[in-house]
Amino acid sequence: MLSGNVWQPTTALVRAALASVTFAVVAVVTGRADLLVLAVPLLVHAVAAVVRRPGAVPVASSRLGTTSVREGEGTTLHVLLAGAEDLENALLALTPHRWLATLPPHGVVAATSEGSDVALELPLAPLRWGRRRIGDGVVAGTSPWAGYRWGPVPLPAHTLTALPQPAPYDSRATSPHPIGLVGTHPARRRGDGSELESIRPFQPGDRLRRVQWRVSLRTGELHVTSTVAEEDASVLLLLDSGVELGASGGVHGESSTLDVAVRAAGAVAEHYLVRGDRVGLRVLGSTGRNVLPTAAGRRHLRRVLDTLAGVVPGENRDLDLDRMRFRVPAGTIVLVFSPMLSQAAVVATTTLASRGLDVVVVDCLPDDVRLGQDDARTALAWRMRRLEREALLARVRRAGIPVVQWRGRGTLDEVLRRLSRRSTAPSVAR
Repeated sequence: MLSGNVWQPTTALVRAALASVTFAVVAVVTGRADLLVLAVPLLVHAVAAVVRRPGAVPVASSRLGTTSVREGEGTTLHVLLAGAEDLENALLALTPHRWLATLPPHGVVAATSEGSDVALELPLAPLRWGRRRIGDGVVAGTSPWAGYRWGPVPLPAHTLTALPQPAPYDSRATSPHPIGLVGTHPARRRGDGSELESIRPFQPGDRLRRVQWRVSLRTGELHVTSTVAEEDASVLLLLDSGVELGASGGVHGESSTLDVAVRAAGAVAEHYLVRGDRVGLRVLGSTGRNVLPTAAGRRHLRRVLDTLAGVVPGENRDLDLDRMRFRVPAGTIVLVFSPMLSQAAVVATTTLASRGLDVVVVDCLPDDVRLGQDDARTALAWRMRRLEREALLARVRRAGIPVVQWRGRGTLDEVLRRLSRRSTAPSVAR
């Protein structure tokens, strides 16, 4: 089939014309009327198709219903054929891509013309986070009596951003170092809040709604309740994209190490940003946009998820610690999402801890990851790699950095409580 944006005779028209002429000539030469009877239907078809020969050439355009969805959520590819008065049937065939599901699964839909325009719609859904070029394919059509065909005409590809689906996560632990002005975490100073600190005698400037009437009546002296101020926290998410192990099965299948890290980082970012805290993001690896400054709000959550969607696995390039420039204020909690299989991630983690920041390593290596089960050499190499990983984790723990396995809800509760107790414990000054 020839490609192009012009009308071409179909094989059926050429076959009907040649067969009808051949039957007619043989019938006249041999005097067989039965052959002439066979030629009449084919001749009628050919004449009708030529009479209905199309003149206007359709113009194809395509668009996505939305250019950004969560992985597993669906959108629709809309294809419009304008100026299709002479078009009877239209066909859309989408180019198959990995991590793309269509309905129907083969990605081919058809429509019949009912006016001057023909609309073709194909539902589709990305099965894994990332930025993907989809929507490319071909569109074609036929005229009445299937005499002429138009196309196939190629369609341009569109960029679809599949945001990571955050893993189930929730935490009831407070931040060990709230440093903002307004938030939900109890601070070290007194102020307006919901956390009770003590009951003390009334002082000039105290609000009347703070008066503790029961204690005042019992002691005969006016007493008020003293509360602890509530502030917001600053969280830095450090994502290691240098190494990816395991085969990803998409949103409904098995997860690789990078899948776990990206979805876990998205879940933690959504948890803190919804509560009014400030979150920053830094990606260690070969990705374009890998730095997001600390900010708050729903719009910043969208920027965080959009940056996570652009993460690609690759070799770590941020080996120069002087050029990292994390630029985070004191009191920031640093959460490192990494399988701890690269030296660069360990160096970055220990460096941040040496600057006096609270650093927590979230181990993103799944328990069920399998490599080299069929190959003895690969299995041996993976065992040696795991021993090297244990040595790296031991180095991190010796630096006083807690390491927790990602398990969804409540992953960080215990370690954050320990950091809070450590921050309030008395320290010995030199």
